Amino acid sequence: MRALPAGGTTTATANRRGGGRLAQGRRALVTGLFAVAVAITAVPATGAAQAATTDPAVSASDSAATQAHTAGRVKVSGDSLLYSWPGVYFEGRFRGTGVGIVLNDSAADYDVQIDGATVATLVKPGRTTRWVNGLRDAEHTVRLVKRNESQWAGSEFGGFVAASGGAILSKPAARGRQIEFIGDSLTAGYGNTSGSRDCSGDQVNRTTNTDRGYGALTARGLGADYQVNAFSGKGMVRNYGGGDPGNHYRAYYDRALLHVQGDVWNPGTWRPRLVVVYLGTNDFSTALNPGEQWTTHDQLAAAYRTAYGQFVQKLRARYGSDTTIVAVGSGSFANDVQRVVQERNGAGDSRVRYWFLDSNGLDFQGCHYHFSAADHQVVAGRFRTFVDGLGVRW
Repeated sequence: MRALPAGGTTTATANRRGGGRLAQGRRALVTGLFAVAVAITAVPATGAAQAATTDPAVSASDSAATQAHTAGRVKVSGDSLLYSWPGVYFEGRFRGTGVGIVLNDSAADYDVQIDGATVATLVKPGRTTRWVNGLRDAEHTVRLVKRNESQWAGSEFGGFVAASGGAILSKPAARGRQIEFIGDSLTAGYGNTSGSRDCSGDQVNRTTNTDRGYGALTARGLGADYQVNAFSGKGMVRNYGGGDPGNHYRAYYDRALLHVQGDVWNPGTWRPRLVVVYLGTNDFSTALNPGEQWTTHDQLAAAYRTAYGQFVQKLRARYGSDTTIVAVGSGSFANDVQRVVQERNGAGDSRVRYWFLDSNGLDFQGCHYHFSAADHQVVAGRFRTFVDGLGVRW
């Protein structure tokens, strides 16, 4: 596996906020339980490739793309897959008593799940093969999921390796449903497992778990593959506090690798029948500063609505007329989102729908008043009820 460019440092806390009041702090991570003891070990990645399986169903030399199912925005690089967005997951199957996970990532954290139970959390694992051993000698599923954001660096997944005597099996089939979630820190699950609203930058990174965000929860409840294309601190036209002008969310949306300027992602077979857009908190949660391009709230709101409408049209052109696009409104920008939806409906696009995110009953106990893990559960439940009535053309 090749080393990846490390392009930058952690984004400042203020620029990573999705803004507003948001969620309940999560309890400590619970390790998945098995009927047998599970041992987690790490070895250098170069040695992992030498842990050849006997009589494998999938050759040990096959690429990560051959071994693992993923719906995330990834790019093939040799035998590895590169990626940047939060919540990207890789799912595989193997036979035997253990499996190795080949990674090269010094920025992000991961959960490792075996047969649906989380058995380990990897914190900035670096270049390594992380082994899960001590399993019952049988067929198992393995899932690796990126927990948090790391926009400043690339991540690399090198595939799975079977323990001696075992085999990597054919990868799980793609699910028949696809959902894409577009948003900021609220969608990324920023600090959702924190027990405190007061968090350092490192604490935000360690307590963010996109896999426990409302997007992932909703998708799993619907049996769907999903993408969580979220970027903390970014807005539709204006970022949190007016920072980094011009580099709003839309400037990054087309990328697979966020840290690579000009990168363009190829959607391939990604054709979600449901796309959820939740952007606006960062545009409006802080007062305008002297020197910004808008001098009044009305000017900012008009620019927001125009850009939002254009973004929806872009999504429609990309994914087609059968895709339902849900525009989420909340707080001070709810009416602006609703106006965008009304305009699109008036132009003949009836599959653009509006959903108001009701914050009543949320505790906002995540870092910096973001949604807690408990809040994400509540939001996912409310949104699922809404989706059930949409008549999505799965």
